[in-house]
Amino acid sequence: MHSSSRFLRLLRLGALALAAAWLAGCASLVGDARHPADPFEPVNRKVMAFNDDLDTAVVKPVAIAYRDHMPRPVRAGVSNVLSNIADVWSFFNSALQLKLRQTAELGGRVAINTVLGIGGLVDVASEVGLDHYSADFGQTLGRWGVPAGPYLVLPVLGPSSVRDAAARFTMDRYMDPLTHIDHERTRWVMYGTRALDTRTNLLQVTSVIDEIALDRYTFTRDAYLQRRLAEVGRGRPSQLPTDTDDGWDGRDEPAPAPAAPASPAAPASPAAPAAPAAPTPVSPGPATPVDNPKP
Repeated sequence: MHSSSRFLRLLRLGALALAAAWLAGCASLVGDARHPADPFEPVNRKVMAFNDDLDTAVVKPVAIAYRDHMPRPVRAGVSNVLSNIADVWSFFNSALQLKLRQTAELGGRVAINTVLGIGGLVDVASEVGLDHYSADFGQTLGRWGVPAGPYLVLPVLGPSSVRDAAARFTMDRYMDPLTHIDHERTRWVMYGTRALDTRTNLLQVTSVIDEIALDRYTFTRDAYLQRRLAEVGRGRPSQLPTDTDDGWDGRDEPAPAPAAPASPAAPASPAAPAAPAAPTPVSPGPATPVDNPKP
């Protein structure tokens, strides 16, 4: 009962977010030279500034302390368990996207890491060659042709889009195993642990961005949009999604094989038999000396 009412609340929240973004999109932005996917840039920049201030004041220092003082094996175990939990939902989304190879690998990862990896503490699956993939419901919607909509920066959560935000607050949240932990304190501790683990893993990335990016907002936005486009699969919703459509797995590399038919053109070298015509003038030469000894 609690889960169904919680799901209805999530649906309402997602619908409100989607409606608010759509209504905002109807506002006229004539005369503004902005990125076509980012009509809300002024608002997004303010939200990003708020997120940066919060990160600088609280989140980043806690993440640095966690990285510096928590033993590496403990941090690795926490990351592995959280990754194993996330792989379950990624498995279902990969299946919905008809990415068969990716689905099989994720299913294998969950089974192996849960059983042999002691509930996911040890990432045994990576050792045997099963790669980790991340798939969410926003990616699934995009795979089947739902447009991303305008780029958004969410408070605390960071880069997103209208489609991804709606998916995140509804299906992704409802299917998150942490959402269904009944003990409220434990649930929030798990949320906080996951957020801390994510921020710790991004410490090096954000440091590089701070060093090389002339405009952090533009750099982050473009990187997010390109990554989501690649995850959806070439951003071609008109194509039926199949496993071979994965732009990053290199399986459509053999497509240039049709160039092989050019090799049959080589047999056109039968023009070479014209060469035998050259020896014919040589035969009459020796014939004349044989007729001379008549006297």
